[in-house]
Amino acid sequence: MLQENILALRRKAGLSQEQLAEQLEVTRQTISKWEGGHSVPDLEKLQAMCRVFGVTLDELTGTEPPQPRQPGKKGVQPGLLLCLIGAVGLILLGLLALAAPEQAATLDQSSMVTIRGTGLLMTASAVVLAVGAWLLLRKK
Repeated sequence: MLQENILALRRKAGLSQEQLAEQLEVTRQTISKWEGGHSVPDLEKLQAMCRVFGVTLDELTGTEPPQPRQPGKKGVQPGLLLCLIGAVGLILLGLLALAAPEQAATLDQSSMVTIRGTGLLMTASAVVLAVGAWLLLRKK
């Protein structure tokens, strides 16, 4: 299983035995022996191959099917996005209160809720920030 995975991943990466050997600091014959099942790489070389091919050790050794990673393609975490939105809301509200207190007072008068407009915005921003933080922390 390991020898087949080494061969398949090397070919998928478009590397010759010589090129892979250079990256792993071994000879081409060593790569040939690994792919032929005549010898097995040591742990250090297995880890180096994982880095070269962008797979986990389980994927390389056959415990999991190979799934090469695509570096740099991460989705935006909802928790982080909510934290940023909440923080920006609180900062903007603070800046509004400092730079234009009369506008903040107008916002307070426009609210039909018991909490004044600035209090409502501050509460909403704090809730969004708290939910974002909870989403970030629950995954760890």
